[in-house]
Amino acid sequence: MNVYLKLLWAYLKIGLFGFGGGYAMLSLIQSEVVDSGWITNQMFTDIVAISQMTPGPIGINSATYIGYVVSGNVLGSIVATLAVVLPPFLLVLFASHYIQRHKDSALIKGAFMGLRPVVVGLIASAALLLMNSENFGYVSADRLVAIAICVVSFLIVYFTRLHPILVIVLAGVAGFLIF
Repeated sequence: MNVYLKLLWAYLKIGLFGFGGGYAMLSLIQSEVVDSGWITNQMFTDIVAISQMTPGPIGINSATYIGYVVSGNVLGSIVATLAVVLPPFLLVLFASHYIQRHKDSALIKGAFMGLRPVVVGLIASAALLLMNSENFGYVSADRLVAIAICVVSFLIVYFTRLHPILVIVLAGVAGFLIF
């Protein structure tokens, strides 16, 4: 099958069943792209990190990047990105009118109450997914310094009034100077 059709099919499934946002989609994305052999687990971990750093939703950012890596060109990025966005867009477009009209219905309230634990489970699954040997396989001085920068950054944001973006920039400068 053509690589673009494979990307289209994979990301249509991810977009259709990716309730809960980008982090909840990570296990679906890994299942589609790593288990199928398109990319390695290490590449997936790197793509997740890059997708977190770039502006925009993690699911869309990773679709764009993986589409490019798998196809080798921008058309693959476009196909994957549109395919991951299309199902939720259509679902929201068609369902919003019905949900708004029946928002006080016990059926609608029950459906949303049932989706909440599923979304929490999917996000927890994403956290477990990222606890792999690529991220936690070894302990080194560099890794301990990186963890220290992370902890100090968290404490600064939590206990001071410094803007988080300033803390991110300072952490980046510290990492640049140290490493």
